[in-house]
Amino acid sequence: MTTITNVSLVTVYVTDQTESKQWYIDKLGFVERSDITMGDNGFRWVTVVQPDHRELEVTLMVPGPPLTDDLAEAIRRSMANGTHGALGLRTENCQKAFEELTAKGVEFIQPPAERPYGVEAIIRDNSGNWLVLVENREFDPGKGDFGPQ
Repeated sequence: MTTITNVSLVTVYVTDQTESKQWYIDKLGFVERSDITMGDNGFRWVTVVQPDHRELEVTLMVPGPPLTDDLAEAIRRSMANGTHGALGLRTENCQKAFEELTAKGVEFIQPPAERPYGVEAIIRDNSGNWLVLVENREFDPGKGDFGPQ
């Protein structure tokens, strides 16, 4: 029996792979893992990683094949509306990360806020994706805001 050891790849849909790769590197401190053009159709495989956790690659992919045209268009609309969720990112200090990232020009759609599971802020990347930034703590169901009721 084969045992799965960890998640190694996640996909974030983007509008432009070159611009998004630079945004994740310049703004969030990721590093390039791969940028390869394959095949006759010019398919481009672009991945970035967080330097301290290289086991998880983030693929920056333009919506298109192998997705259906309808699904690719729905993802593009969701990104354009700024409502497409992408990643959860962990930090040791959400307020400090907020200040550092704001200074780099990162757009926050929600500043750090107390939640029962920690402190959470929400970033919008340069393609319109939501990235949740979380300073985790042990869950306390009696503390914090669970969002709209």
